[in-house]
Amino acid sequence: MRSLLYLIAVILVIGWLIGVFAYSIGGLIHVLLVLAVVSILLAVIRRAAD
Repeated sequence: MRSLLYLIAVILVIGWLIGVFAYSIGGLIHVLLVLAVVSILLAVIRRAAD
């Protein structure tokens, strides 16, 4: 499950970077960044709980 969260976070960060450098779509880029950060935080919290 942790590797899946990391994979999702990486995909979202890559999507955010592509959006930032290729074309700015407004709030969507920030939503992708927030989702990536939340995924990483969830993974860290779950790892700390184990």
